Amino acid sequence: MAFEADPYQYPAAGPERSRRLFVYNGGFLTQRRLRRILQLSGHSLRIGLPGPGDAVAVWGNSPTAHRGLAVAAKREVPVIRVEDAWLRSLHPGRAGEPPLGLLIDSRGAHFDPAQPSDLEELLAHHPLDDTALLNRARGGMAQLAEHHLTKYAGFDLDMPAPDPGYVLVIDQTRGDASVTASGADRARFLEMLVLAQEEHPGARVIIKTHPETAQGFRPGHFGPEDTNDRISLLSEPISPWTLFEGAVGVYTVSSQMGFEAIFAGHKPRVFGQPFYAGWGLTVDEFPVQRRQRSLTRAQLFAAAMILYPTWYDPYRDTLCELETAVDALAAQARAWREDHHGWDAWGMRLWKRRPLQQFFGQSTPVRFRKGPPEAPAPPRRAMVWASKTEAAPESALRVEDGFLRSRGLGAELVPPLSLVCDDLGIYYDPEGPSRLEKWIEKRADLRPDQHARARRLIETLTGAGLSKYNLGGAAPDLPTGRRILVPGQVEDDASILTGTDQVRTNAALLAAARAGNPDAVILYKPHPDVEAGLRTGATEAQDADVVLSHADPMALLGQVDAVWTMTSLLGFEALLRGVQVVTLGAPFYAGWGLTEDHGDVPPRRRARVTLEGLVHAALIDYPRYRDPVTGLPCPVEVVVERLSTGHIPRVGLGNRLLSKLQGVFASQSYLWRR
Repeated sequence: MAFEADPYQYPAAGPERSRRLFVYNGGFLTQRRLRRILQLSGHSLRIGLPGPGDAVAVWGNSPTAHRGLAVAAKREVPVIRVEDAWLRSLHPGRAGEPPLGLLIDSRGAHFDPAQPSDLEELLAHHPLDDTALLNRARGGMAQLAEHHLTKYAGFDLDMPAPDPGYVLVIDQTRGDASVTASGADRARFLEMLVLAQEEHPGARVIIKTHPETAQGFRPGHFGPEDTNDRISLLSEPISPWTLFEGAVGVYTVSSQMGFEAIFAGHKPRVFGQPFYAGWGLTVDEFPVQRRQRSLTRAQLFAAAMILYPTWYDPYRDTLCELETAVDALAAQARAWREDHHGWDAWGMRLWKRRPLQQFFGQSTPVRFRKGPPEAPAPPRRAMVWASKTEAAPESALRVEDGFLRSRGLGAELVPPLSLVCDDLGIYYDPEGPSRLEKWIEKRADLRPDQHARARRLIETLTGAGLSKYNLGGAAPDLPTGRRILVPGQVEDDASILTGTDQVRTNAALLAAARAGNPDAVILYKPHPDVEAGLRTGATEAQDADVVLSHADPMALLGQVDAVWTMTSLLGFEALLRGVQVVTLGAPFYAGWGLTEDHGDVPPRRRARVTLEGLVHAALIDYPRYRDPVTGLPCPVEVVVERLSTGHIPRVGLGNRLLSKLQGVFASQSYLWRR
């Protein structure tokens, strides 16, 4: 299943004058993403015969590479070798997915030790001593491990792993270019298997089958005939990072998994001559004598993952840094891993079903259910809109809007750009833990790269004036004095019904704010759903000095000294802008040391969290995002950019009329319950 967006909605980009590359492999012409990355890299693909100043492009050591090599030799022009980058896609390229980056080498093939490649030149001669570069490398290593990313990231993280204490022997496909270039064959693989047993007497040996072999594309070097009571084949799609955790030794000929094992803390035993051998980080059976430099893990990663590849941003149709590519693959891998077994969904209104299908049904369609709340047969899972749990199986995960939702109100049926799917509870209900709480606890300690990302996100959101709904509005002149902003809420909102105790109405909230600040200027901002006549919560606001109808709440936050709220998300948005927040309920952001809490906050919230940690949990880890331009699962930064630039779909007249009718019925239901 490919997450390719077609067509792109961007103008063509690239240098004014591109270098002509002549190709003799049809894949260069038929694979749109491949052509685009080369174009953005300054190359223009051609067919025919090259002349002076031109070059020939070949795909690694593919069966058609000899054509280009012969033409290049005859015409005396350079050869450019092109291959997939180390982070490619969810599944092997033969499944049809486009690559996330390319390795474009002007010297040689990175996998062929016969002559140095551009990568080997970097590893051998680049200083690799820049502090910022090495910090990026350390962050990148941690990100790959945390998100379980590798060349093909389409595997289940809950796949059971073997009991620890085994020796990991990595198989590769027959005819693999790196195996052939290393002079290896089946005999070499068998030799490796024998030594793995001899060097670890008594330990189990697990042979990890290559994904292309497991999916039937190409045979490997090992088969059932090589197994016994001590040796077993592992063809299940288990994360390499999970396998590294339980391994006592790693053996490879030239697999990329050997490269990744280095960053998992191993010193793999190498029986070929891959690019990562010879730098003091591997035990080499066949050393490359010219490689004499000793490198750290961070230096190897910096050269091979940051400096060497050409990475592609599928959302903006541009070249990008490694970090952007990692965020893209992490978002797409998360969506596939959570969705590919399929969902049965309860409690979903008709207008929500299309955006829910777009979020959760890209790999396997969502089935919307109305009948009895019977759990679907595994491995399918159940989900339910968080306020409709009585209609679904008890095991159903709860779905709600995320905190950067849209440009327009959900009550106006504007489709969301972010959703959360919680397996423990739901963020607005403090009676029990939610997955967001677990994320907040985890982010009490941030790596430097995580802190920097969260800080950049805060600065972007506040600089662009973004919020959950991004409605805009007026920025009125305010009275002088200490200003207290009191955001009104929808009084039958689930966060009020579950997350408040004594103060449960807008009138009571205003009275509490006035009692706590008798000399302050109390500014009351009605909830936009209430202002639009879509939900309940109107009040005469007797304790307010000013009622700010249709004002821009983000503009107000820059002019107030504090926010008093029950559970409003405006309290979280105030924290982003350095405004004091007083809570009278138990919103998700209360209880972590960032707010003054007057409500009944659960005592389990003991972790002390920085603002960056809270933002990382609430806006990066917890929600899922969908890019409205490409339709791809995406990281939060893409949605922030779309909201900033307005590149999002507009709600139609039918949705607006339906939302008004829906609001009438909701108001009547609320009055009847009261």
